Amino acid sequence: MRKRTLGSTGPAVSALGLGAMGMSGAYGAADRAESIATVHAALDAGVTLIDTADFYAMGHNELLLAEALRGRDRDGYQLSVKFGMLRGPGSEFGGHDGRPAAVKNFLAHSLTRLGTDHVDIYRPARLDPDVPVEETVGAVKEMIDAGHVRHLGLSEVDAETVRRAHAVHPVADLQIEYSLISRAVEAEVLPTLRELGIGLTAYGVLGRGLISGHWSAGRRAAPGDSRAASPRFSGENVEHNLALVEALRRVAEAKGCTVAQLAIAWVAAQGPDIVPLVGARTRGRLAEALPAAELSLSADDLAEIEKAVPSGAARGDRYPSAFMRDLGVGN
Repeated sequence: MRKRTLGSTGPAVSALGLGAMGMSGAYGAADRAESIATVHAALDAGVTLIDTADFYAMGHNELLLAEALRGRDRDGYQLSVKFGMLRGPGSEFGGHDGRPAAVKNFLAHSLTRLGTDHVDIYRPARLDPDVPVEETVGAVKEMIDAGHVRHLGLSEVDAETVRRAHAVHPVADLQIEYSLISRAVEAEVLPTLRELGIGLTAYGVLGRGLISGHWSAGRRAAPGDSRAASPRFSGENVEHNLALVEALRRVAEAKGCTVAQLAIAWVAAQGPDIVPLVGARTRGRLAEALPAAELSLSADDLAEIEKAVPSGAARGDRYPSAFMRDLGVGN
């Protein structure tokens, strides 16, 4: 597995990262044994960057990873952890908490659940509108100085917020949705990151499975699958979006790869400062994704991909309307 460095101050990580959210019920029931086996397979394949959050099934994901990582060399992988999103017992959304005391409290719980003495990258999942970002990242800086955190990260914020946070402490990377059908980051955020020497970890590179090549028009989301509420998977939107996938499939077939591999490779091809996160929750999906790290795309390939899925071609917001207001950039 090739390596990429997250910005000018961040760690060297694998060219593809593993996003663990789907292993804790975000897309319906997941098999615990298969999830752990998938983490093991990823590590064995050279994947070192593993992304989680303390609110993924309210600690379930961190406990799962602790089990999967037990006995592994702690210096052989990097844990990226998001914090700050509040949930109730019925999974109802309760806002965000970026107060310095809360930051330290969240971190203490994560360290315990993960069974480690440090987190490699720690980041607020979203901005708390009631707390200046300088205060939130200042608390993370204190935890870096104390040795409990190695690097500061951000998630889903705009260019101005990146600058404000970076002025308090160097930001290693911004985690944000970036895919062929979610390209708003290209306008202002990505140029700002490159100006400041900040990396980008891209989640949603397969549009939550929409552009994986495995979703079909008649398919219904399983119970508990968050995609049931996604505008891009609903009604006429999904039919339009899947037509884009079929156009992409023709490019993939000519290239001799799968649609998923092409979509992941496209994100990686947007710059050596970008690390795609693959949300595989089975060894089969992981095995399909891994070759994307070695897939080279020529200028002609990129032009054909652009023709198949032009910027802004997808229909529907990437989140339900209630969550769109928390994002630093749109679709």
